[in-house]
Amino acid sequence: MKELTVEQQKNVLSLARVTIKNALERLPAPEPEKMSEFRDEIFSEKRGAFVTLHIQGRLRGCIGYIAGIKPIPETIIDMAIASAFKDPRFPPLKREEFGKIDIEISVLTPIEPVSNVEEIHIGRDGLIISNGYRQGLLLPQVATEYGWGREQFLEHTCYKAGLPQDAWKWKDTKIEKFSAQVFGEKELGM
Repeated sequence: MKELTVEQQKNVLSLARVTIKNALERLPAPEPEKMSEFRDEIFSEKRGAFVTLHIQGRLRGCIGYIAGIKPIPETIIDMAIASAFKDPRFPPLKREEFGKIDIEISVLTPIEPVSNVEEIHIGRDGLIISNGYRQGLLLPQVATEYGWGREQFLEHTCYKAGLPQDAWKWKDTKIEKFSAQVFGEKELGM
């Protein structure tokens, strides 16, 4: 699957930042379909994506679409607003916090079933674990950030789903994986 170029990554990060700024100022969201930087074919692809906000290295919001529901720019607009103002773990972002946020974006590949946990590669794969109505997702970079091995990553994804840590071993538990192109303002010098 084609990845975004560095220039395209910067454009998407700028789109997320302008979207949040406009929301704080009660202005309409940007219209990427009218912007020349979003005319490349890749921007018409429907891909899952997450927008993650950090302040001084601490999580401040993270929400995304797992599957490709909308084209990439529309997804980024939706998820920038959701991560800044609708993440239930945090109060809505305040104006005085805006200048302190670092934005990171994860553009996902399609989801694949995991038949053997040995297929899971730390640092490359994100996980989705589901059992009944419970589901948990962790992005690929989470395991790397915390220094987890494969089993710890599986256990923490179970926790995220509200399941016991060993639920990944149950026959009726579904394990899926995806990879992501992850890029942020810090890494790109923005």
